[in-house]
Amino acid sequence: MIGKAQYFSEGTDVSIFACGHLVWNAIQAGLQLEEKGYSVEVINIHTIKPLDEEAVINSIKKTKCAVTAEEHNIIGGMGDMIAQCASRHFPIPIEYIGTKDTFGESGTPAQLLKKYGMDVSDIVEAAEKAIGRKQS
Repeated sequence: MIGKAQYFSEGTDVSIFACGHLVWNAIQAGLQLEEKGYSVEVINIHTIKPLDEEAVINSIKKTKCAVTAEEHNIIGGMGDMIAQCASRHFPIPIEYIGTKDTFGESGTPAQLLKKYGMDVSDIVEAAEKAIGRKQS
């Protein structure tokens, strides 16, 4: 449904908001984090306008930190929408997975995800960093 987030797992340590192709990587990262003992909430934000602010707020109030994972520039996309929502309602540490304001290049999807830091391991690392930034 347009404007409604899709939950893949519910957790209390970190929220991972993803869209597009990175939803699968977020799910895989969530599984790896759970093997390490973390409770992970993975949410597909398939529309950013309208953004399911209720889902975002409810999730970040539980986990108190987040990772956003998107397959394009981190400036002006889903990550910024999540950050704006958080800043207005419940400020938290957020780590961003996506391209860092650069032009794209050619390569296989796997090569490009690795080059731009959008691999499963990058999401795991960002989640652990966000968890470490939480204030008790």
